[in-house]
Amino acid sequence: MSGKRAVGARNPARLGQASRVEEITLAPFDPAHPERLVPLFEAQFREHAIPSAAERIVANLRTLARHPEQGFVLTATSAGAPMGVAYAARILSLEHGGWSGWLEEFYFLPEWRGRGVGTRLLTAVIAEAKARGWAALDLEVDASHERVIGLYAGNGFEPVARNRFGRRLARESGK
Repeated sequence: MSGKRAVGARNPARLGQASRVEEITLAPFDPAHPERLVPLFEAQFREHAIPSAAERIVANLRTLARHPEQGFVLTATSAGAPMGVAYAARILSLEHGGWSGWLEEFYFLPEWRGRGVGTRLLTAVIAEAKARGWAALDLEVDASHERVIGLYAGNGFEPVARNRFGRRLARESGK
């Protein structure tokens, strides 16, 4: 995955192709500078009251850069400054019958919300997931973020009647 691109609402491009729409550029993250995305991820984690550490974010992005088959990160920039980010991780899903994706992170700075940029980024994420042959793309929505439900529903995502649970294992193993 390399190169920049921008995606129009009707014509998503494959990762690695360059183009520009409305001064918003969508591109894979730059593995040489993962620290540029830390402020976006930290802002998202603060909104969700999730503890974060810049060094862990950078380390995980570097690991992803070494193992791109495990997922991808797309960034949205305006005038060269990151203002949105999406991270999709690959999982082997019995439910979906093969390799699938989990859209773990999808975030825009508040001043960019409601301007159609999220639709373009989500369209690019879906296009990349399809290009990788993933059987499905799953995500979750924080209960307090009802506004984004329309974005996902409008792009073919359907609600799944489940409750998500999590258990942090790293703390138990001393990591």
